[in-house]
Amino acid sequence: MSQPPGPAHEPPYPGPLYPGATTPPPEHPAASAPPPQYPGAGAASAAPPYPGAGSPAPLYPGSAGPPHQYPGGPGPGGPAPQYPGAAAGSTAPPYLGAGAGSPAPQYPGTGGPAPQYPGTGSPGPQYPAAGTAAGGQDPRYPGDPGPGGPGPQYPGTAGPGPQYQGADPRFAGQQPQPAPFVPRPAAAPDDLDYRHQGSRVHLASHQRGTDATAVGQLATQIPGALVSLAVVSALALGIFGTVVGWLVIVAWVASGALVFHRPTELRFARHVLKLRPPLADERARLEPIWREVTARAGIEANTYELMVENSDDLNAVAVAGHVVGVTTYSLNKIPSSNLAAVLAHELGHHTGGHAWAGLLGYWYSLPGRLAWAFTRGMARIALAVAGVFSAAATGLLILFMGMFVVAGFLVAWYITIPLVVAPYLLAWAGRLGELRADQQSAALGFAPEMAEVLRHFQAEEDAAKAAAAGQGKKLQEPTGLAKLLSTHPDNYTRLRALEPYLQLPR
Repeated sequence: MSQPPGPAHEPPYPGPLYPGATTPPPEHPAASAPPPQYPGAGAASAAPPYPGAGSPAPLYPGSAGPPHQYPGGPGPGGPAPQYPGAAAGSTAPPYLGAGAGSPAPQYPGTGGPAPQYPGTGSPGPQYPAAGTAAGGQDPRYPGDPGPGGPGPQYPGTAGPGPQYQGADPRFAGQQPQPAPFVPRPAAAPDDLDYRHQGSRVHLASHQRGTDATAVGQLATQIPGALVSLAVVSALALGIFGTVVGWLVIVAWVASGALVFHRPTELRFARHVLKLRPPLADERARLEPIWREVTARAGIEANTYELMVENSDDLNAVAVAGHVVGVTTYSLNKIPSSNLAAVLAHELGHHTGGHAWAGLLGYWYSLPGRLAWAFTRGMARIALAVAGVFSAAATGLLILFMGMFVVAGFLVAWYITIPLVVAPYLLAWAGRLGELRADQQSAALGFAPEMAEVLRHFQAEEDAAKAAAAGQGKKLQEPTGLAKLLSTHPDNYTRLRALEPYLQLPR
């Protein structure tokens, strides 16, 4: 696109020329006029020259050159201005309190001149009470050779560097050693599929429930709770009387509600189970994984409290109604997907009611357990005492105890038989609960990761057996009754239960 033609003769541009131009730039309109005079200067006196304009640089007072001129002074070559109180013609400014023309004051105890600024040709300042000649020493600083020598040494030292007085001679000349650097262990890989990150999550109407396993645990604990009620009632009424005794009984019955009281749960987790709140870096790793797990289950993440156990085992725990604990090994050593599978397993215990049902049954059966432990202890003591006297006394005592047990089975069979069978029923209910929690984890999409965790458990067991065999030992295998009392099924049983969730689509 073309531009319109300009005027025939353009006025000269007042700005500077670009490189390569030949036309000189226009002069300043006032270039021919003389520069303005400063106020107070004579008509013929010129403005004070700037540094580098050909005039000598200003000198400090006492130097060999001409004095410095001040604006409004008598002109070039004139004397420097006098300070108030100085005699006419004197150059050194008197200090306050000195007479006219008196020299500058000397430092106390010196006979030399006052100190000058460096570079003026006069000697530097002397220490108080030091001689004016070179090599004079200050008595307060032994070893000081005077001007030009090394710096003063502290009393009692011979080396060049200052030493601390009263330092431990055992550490003389030693440099402080920094604390050894302990590198942070590498974090486990974060391979979790955060499919719900940043999206709206549909929350279930019920944050926790009660499945058949939880109901079976509570039903199994009823005989133990009745025995505990009898023990608490006997002690309360016998010690506190009727009125206060019944208040104690009612308080014990109502105390089961503390299982769902969050502050009480946290105290129980800290002091009994030795769990602790997670650190900042632990929480930064744990919370995103937990939010993904709860989002898949439709559970509000803040419903439960996350805690950590200092342990080298791959494990986690669901406590009471609101606590989920995980070990430091699980938190720091296994991939995020496997950790999510473990957390989903513990969430299954909570949503199925296994955690609160187990703790509630344990609490109400605790007085009966304590009474049974006390009875067994007394029986052992009685047998030990009887054994000291004679074998006949020991036999009579065993016979008496046997008759007492048989009488209990005959008279109160509805209590004694459930008490004997209860541990096996509880263990069976615990094994069912573990399988249900595995299925909960698999239903949330963590079946392959849960299988990896179970294979890790089995590998640890196999390694322990191999190590024992290498030492010529053999690990004791659980017997039939011990297997019935186990609260966890074996790893192969759990892996077999996960197989329907591991089948690939055809």
